[in-house]
Amino acid sequence: MTRGMVLGKFMPPHAGHVYLCEFARHWVDELTIVVGTLAAEPIPGADRYRWMRELFPFDTVVHLTDENPQDPSEHPDFWNIWQASLERVLPYRPDIVFASEPYGEKLAEILGATFIAVDVPRAAVPVSGTAVREDPMRYWEHIPRCVRPHFVRRVSVIGPESTGKTTLARTLAETFDTVWVPEWARTVLERRGGALEGLDWTELVHGQIASEQALARNANRILFCDTEPLLTTVWADTLLGSCPPEVAAAASGRDYNLTFLTAPDVPWVHDPVRYIPDEGAAFHTRCQEALANAGRTAIELHGDWETRTEQAIDHVKALLTR
Repeated sequence: MTRGMVLGKFMPPHAGHVYLCEFARHWVDELTIVVGTLAAEPIPGADRYRWMRELFPFDTVVHLTDENPQDPSEHPDFWNIWQASLERVLPYRPDIVFASEPYGEKLAEILGATFIAVDVPRAAVPVSGTAVREDPMRYWEHIPRCVRPHFVRRVSVIGPESTGKTTLARTLAETFDTVWVPEWARTVLERRGGALEGLDWTELVHGQIASEQALARNANRILFCDTEPLLTTVWADTLLGSCPPEVAAAASGRDYNLTFLTAPDVPWVHDPVRYIPDEGAAFHTRCQEALANAGRTAIELHGDWETRTEQAIDHVKALLTR
């Protein structure tokens, strides 16, 4: 039985890492992937470890969090430090060390293993973690599905009832060849026939968050959200008189790269799950206040449907090129 090891930061995991680990898996009988992270690195180590476990569920994935030096020039005992750390977390001494970096040869030597260099010039998969971090939109096709929610640009659409939020989110998704997140509350309310009595408001906010997180994996660089948890808190304030603390807590801290606030200057359209036909302006003000209290800004959309859509498309294009 042959046993192999791959060591990396995986910051973030990308198609090159997937190729490296799958290459190694097809070479040996057992593979251990070591995710080495530092607390100060820009992508949390816990996330990288979780992503690699999802990507390679049939291999052994271990998380090395020792604050080790990152280059031999940083410490005279560099290789002994790394040898001790690896021997502590590895379930076995590897027969083969696989790497796409030159350090792999020395690493194999100190572990008493054979070194196999894999795509060092990045010919098979022309991408690097640095490139992905600097321009994730350019290298989107190289980012695994489970990692994409970390980088996806999120755009939320909020505002009063009957101001075109759903139509705008759907149209933007079609325009930019991506997916959109429908309003979770509508699904719940339609199932209840529009009844508000006994409504579980925490289900509304948790359902919206869960749907957004799940669909972010399918997004093509950008995700459009028909409403967001902040709007749920505004609805709770409006219909209940105050927002339940657990709803406010679930909604707090969520942020979006861009938020559109639709103004109530278009004709009202009746719908069984619309509740305040005469309070559009007041609700619009509540949205503005909620955004300000959260330290956020929004692009306000006015005018007819065509004008709003054109304005929104221009802002999204600018977001994608930033």
